[in-house]
Amino acid sequence: MVTQIKGDSEAHPFLSPNDEFADYGTWDKGDVGGRNAITEDMLPGQYARPALLRGLQQEARLGVNPFKFGLIGSSDAHTSLATTREDNYFGKNPPGEPAADRWEHVFMEGEQEGTTYYNWETLASGLAAVWARENTRKAVWDAFKRKEVYATTGSRITVRVFAGWDFTADEVERQDFADRGYAGGVPMGGDLRTAPDGKAPTFMIRALRDPDNANLDRIQVIKGWLKRNGETEERIYDVVCSDERGISNRRCATEVGNTVDVAEASYTNTIGDPLLTAFWEDPDFDPDQRAFYYVRVLEIPKPTWQAYDAKRFGVQMTDEVPMTIQDRAYTSPIWYTP
Repeated sequence: MVTQIKGDSEAHPFLSPNDEFADYGTWDKGDVGGRNAITEDMLPGQYARPALLRGLQQEARLGVNPFKFGLIGSSDAHTSLATTREDNYFGKNPPGEPAADRWEHVFMEGEQEGTTYYNWETLASGLAAVWARENTRKAVWDAFKRKEVYATTGSRITVRVFAGWDFTADEVERQDFADRGYAGGVPMGGDLRTAPDGKAPTFMIRALRDPDNANLDRIQVIKGWLKRNGETEERIYDVVCSDERGISNRRCATEVGNTVDVAEASYTNTIGDPLLTAFWEDPDFDPDQRAFYYVRVLEIPKPTWQAYDAKRFGVQMTDEVPMTIQDRAYTSPIWYTP
């Protein structure tokens, strides 16, 4: 589980300093109960992306990758209320249910100084999305087993990705996109092996906004690989940007903007796109290097549940409380093995 109410564990800004979106829902004060403060040397063992990178090293050394896992999100709520939207947040437990002062209540008191978490630091939770062949228990189980699953941080974003050696740019727009993806490649959670001579992995990606939520900002491919010296490296590629923005140095040339009115806890979908599609070929592919790829989809900014509370109850919160958020989705990786 890569994201839930008690923080997000996709990536950490200290470990991924070149990822401007890594500092999302970061909980790095202390362990449960604050018995131990978290130090920088502990961080690699607490986040998904470093674990995926470590798995490549272990596979080279042991012949098997113990960190070949899929990515899902979950609410982890204890209220029996399945609410994951920023504008309908009911907290993790009964003491965190809507009230004018809930934001400043202690959520988890730490034994060590500086390890206490407050309600305002909780997220509106996550969701597990499953690409099952049919709506049956067996089909859903099979999808989890093959890791054809993805996580969202609360919005019902739809995202699908296929990787293969022979996809072409026009195929991502085909009516039979999924049929072509399965026939010519592998979905999220799958494996590519032994690259054909002169070829690099090609990816077809589609992302659709939650119909009752924010437009999309961009689609990114996150790549991690094992270098010849045994060290790992990661790189982020923006592969399509909304509003016809260009890409420069692997990033959207300009930011998507921000329509959030914090005082009114509102935003408009006058920026971003409801649907983004991308064809991408790895420009830095080395057929001799183990690698993984996963997709991250970002929404445009919108108000946080804290901003909705401030408006609803007419309260003033401290400056450290976030008033805007960019919800997102993370797909399970696709691995390449020479």
